[in-house]
Amino acid sequence: MCTTITADQEVFGQNVGNFGKLTPKMHNYRESILDAKPYVDPERAILTTEAYKKYQDQQVDIIRARVLEHVLENMTIYIEKDTLLAGNQASHNRWAPVFPEYSMNWVIDELDTFEKRSGDVFYITEEAKKELREIAPFWKHNTLEDRGYASFPPQSRLFYDLGLIGADGNITSGDGHIAVDYEHVINNGLVSYEKRIKELMKQLDLTDIKQQKKLYFYQAGLIVINAVRGFAERYADLAEEQAAQTIEKKRKNELREIARILRKVPYQASSTYQEAVQAIWLTHLVLQIESNGHSVSYGRLDQYLDPFYERDIVSGRITAEKATELLTNLCIKTLTINKVRSWAHTEFSAGSPLYQNITIGGQTKDGRDAVNPMSYLILNAIVQAHLPQPNLTVRYHHGLSDHFMRQCVEVIKKGLGMPAFNNDEIIIPSFIKRGIKKEDAYNYSAIGCVETAVPGKWGYRCTGMSFVNFPRTLLIVMNGGKDPESGKQLLPNYGHFTRMKSYAELIASWNKSLREITRQSVIIENSCDLALEQNYPDILCSVLTEDCIGRGKTIKEGGAIYDFISGLQVGIANLADSLAAIKKLVFEEHRITAKQLWQALQDNYQGEGQESIRQMLINEAPKYGNDIDEVDQLIVDAYQPYIDEIAKYKNTRYGRGPIGGFRYAGTSSISANVGQGHSTLATPDGRFARTPLAEGCSPEHALDVDGPTAVFKSVSKLNTKAITGGVLLNQKMSPQILRSAENCEKLVMLLRTFFNRLHGYHVQYNVVARETLVDAQNNPDKHRDLIVRVAGYSAFFVGLSKETQDDIIERTEQTV
Repeated sequence: MCTTITADQEVFGQNVGNFGKLTPKMHNYRESILDAKPYVDPERAILTTEAYKKYQDQQVDIIRARVLEHVLENMTIYIEKDTLLAGNQASHNRWAPVFPEYSMNWVIDELDTFEKRSGDVFYITEEAKKELREIAPFWKHNTLEDRGYASFPPQSRLFYDLGLIGADGNITSGDGHIAVDYEHVINNGLVSYEKRIKELMKQLDLTDIKQQKKLYFYQAGLIVINAVRGFAERYADLAEEQAAQTIEKKRKNELREIARILRKVPYQASSTYQEAVQAIWLTHLVLQIESNGHSVSYGRLDQYLDPFYERDIVSGRITAEKATELLTNLCIKTLTINKVRSWAHTEFSAGSPLYQNITIGGQTKDGRDAVNPMSYLILNAIVQAHLPQPNLTVRYHHGLSDHFMRQCVEVIKKGLGMPAFNNDEIIIPSFIKRGIKKEDAYNYSAIGCVETAVPGKWGYRCTGMSFVNFPRTLLIVMNGGKDPESGKQLLPNYGHFTRMKSYAELIASWNKSLREITRQSVIIENSCDLALEQNYPDILCSVLTEDCIGRGKTIKEGGAIYDFISGLQVGIANLADSLAAIKKLVFEEHRITAKQLWQALQDNYQGEGQESIRQMLINEAPKYGNDIDEVDQLIVDAYQPYIDEIAKYKNTRYGRGPIGGFRYAGTSSISANVGQGHSTLATPDGRFARTPLAEGCSPEHALDVDGPTAVFKSVSKLNTKAITGGVLLNQKMSPQILRSAENCEKLVMLLRTFFNRLHGYHVQYNVVARETLVDAQNNPDKHRDLIVRVAGYSAFFVGLSKETQDDIIERTEQTV
């Protein structure tokens, strides 16, 4: 226990650290999902191909609506014996559908290697391989990937092909990175959207081509709403059939209740808590069937679900235990959603994450503390389910109670890598400054990892655009603009490092080169967005996002109220440490010559005497993450040209309706630090070639030696108010540290200091012993549900590649 009983417990019925246990039903259900092997499922691909062939003469919005309709009408459905919620993504739980409209080339190329992967292994039957190969010819030159590649200008394509700018997920998948208006869905039903569409259709003047185009979107919207209603009816029919065949009375009644609810929601408004949870789940599920864009998130679940819970509690319709059981059911259902990625994309998203985020806490629209009974029940459910999905984020503000903070620390102690914390004190003012209305800024939620947006009003990819490799960019700058490995001239030649006379000369070259890299990333991002807009609109997602219906536009055409995006910058700490080493050891103290350092980099520190150079770089130059103003300022200054340059460029929706249309920075690099490390030669911080880069804005492993406060101070010096795409900080702590009440209190105080005084943006904790991780590597069967925080998300440790596992094991273990 971390504390004594407080008045809050009388209100919420919560003892700190007491989360309850899974009901037997949910325990059995969880075990069945954990036992399920992930297979590649061809069913959606087959149905999608059928629909595209049948409707290929239709307008693109109609085609996309008919595809979803055809899938929902014909896909395999089932209701598991222990679930209270109905709805499945694939023909079996944890199977991953194939989305052929986005990409088929890599699917066919990797059919025989899915089971041979070093991590994120998928299985596939020979029959599934045969079925996928049979439909592949239809998709030749007919996918998002094909059209995306074709739209890249030749020079920009070179940056992509060489891996300096990564965007594999943008042209092999849908968009995602969004939270729709679940609150409106449960309070008003899909029928409210249907009614508004029909009213607006009557007002169209079809002699105006712009209004005629709206007609196609409206027709498509009605198709998908009806398709979702029919999908729910299919489950209602199935539930009734199972009830008729069930002898056990309790289960018979449960199935009848499932059937009753699905005759109603999500088409009609929800009246009860269970109806609301079912409506949320089915809506969320269909969004995942419509498109395989990940980071589709639940938004502020505690805020829009709590009124249903409190009404049902008062009326006696439900108990806290039953409400929690339904939440754990939702968590387990969320884990059933799966996604198979190309191996190139998998390296950026290790652990098969879907980044489905739930946000709790924070403030109400008028600035009051928003923690409510549902906030606590969600914490209970996350602990009981003990799964890597859904993600959980707590919105921190200075008025968050000590009791709630201590309960969050108790969750952290469970080793889930959750909750992560985002700071209202930074994010809300940043949003308002960018033009977001105050009441909307106060209603933001986490999307995917650490990125943030306003649920139901924000377009795709508030972060998640292209990845820019900062350390590799530095090597190209040092090599006169030429990629050292390929020999390709990518950037202007501002002089070779070995002929530079000062650090100022190097940083001047960096600043100009980084701006060009930034410009190329914009071109690549726009090419991806153009291909998506023209060919693969998500109709249901657009219907559920304001104000697509009012404007008669899909999200990609400018239908959202707000539309800001960000790419991801990788290797922040490596860049900082490299610049610090060069400045001190080469240009100030002259202990290493520029030629010696450059040759050591080319030799990967394997030449004669070069290990001593590497040790000097590691041990005798200041390091980011230790509150050393000089080195921290180096990265602040080196990052600023990107922040300034990216702000110049509009996205493809600018001027077409949304507020914004601009870009900003973001450090939520997920596991791209491993993938982009593979393409990066040795760097001046002493890092060997092909090894992982530092993740997020976290310091390099074992080099942050002055404790967590020093890390917080270094990170807080970044221009967090401008890095609106997220400032991701991972911290690692031994479970033994948090066994004492005193240390729990210290962690609460440390978090408050980071957010209140240092204006930190985000932090999350891995609380797992090193020996546990090492044992899990050697004995994976004993640790099948061991969870670790990889980046802005959690994953099962044993499902990761050994390289990613090693990266996590080697992270610095902090104290408090």
